[in-house]
Amino acid sequence: MTRCLHGSLAVPLFLLAAAFSASAAASDHQVSVGGSNDAFSPSTLTINAGDTVTFSEVSGSHNVVSDTAGLFRCANGCDGDGKGGNGNVAGNNWSVTIPFPTAGSFGYYCEAHGAPGVGMHGTIRVNAVAFGITPGITGLWYNPSQSGHGFDVQVLGNGSIVAIWYVFDNAGNTLWLFGQGSYSGGTATLDVYTSTGGLFPPAFNPTTVKNNKYKWGTFTLSFSDCNTGTASWVPLVPGYTSGSMAITRLSGVGGLACP
Repeated sequence: MTRCLHGSLAVPLFLLAAAFSASAAASDHQVSVGGSNDAFSPSTLTINAGDTVTFSEVSGSHNVVSDTAGLFRCANGCDGDGKGGNGNVAGNNWSVTIPFPTAGSFGYYCEAHGAPGVGMHGTIRVNAVAFGITPGITGLWYNPSQSGHGFDVQVLGNGSIVAIWYVFDNAGNTLWLFGQGSYSGGTATLDVYTSTGGLFPPAFNPTTVKNNKYKWGTFTLSFSDCNTGTASWVPLVPGYTSGSMAITRLSGVGGLACP
């Protein structure tokens, strides 16, 4: 089978980045080429952005050419793929896999038996995929223009999410804000708390720590894809103001695919 393909973040001081591994979940769809009717089957196919389509010739001599000039032209290979093949009309039961990374409608035809929109012609309809939060969002997030503070986001398997904002208070002291809540689609809403009363080990005494009693406010974390999002906050504590900022993934957890 021939595969046809088209088409420094400064590490902040507040954390050491973990290894990041992300891979997109995609599906492959099959279209047969030729047959007794010299046709594509199915002639109309609906897929999601990021999926691939494998065209497999079953009889005759054909190729697969995009209605949009230069997008793809394939048979025993694809024009310009650098692997020695090309999209000339050919037999020999060839097979080729073409990715469709963007939404839209993509017509194609066989040069021997059709033309754009007529004859041996087919259409791939590619749906945009709405992004939803998954465990693959887990990792460190920050705004590169404000390196020095940021979020540790943990997406749990029961539909809940935890986020810790390592930031500073109005006097310049370190401030950890602990948020926990739920998510739907690409947005998470979290109640945010602070804790007081702890001392540095070995003087630490858990009985003196007062947490989950002092609600600081709320977080809203919205993600447009696996690597970009927006953090907004609404404080209840006097002296702090509401706001928002863009956030970018700094690191993730190896083995957790996103989306």
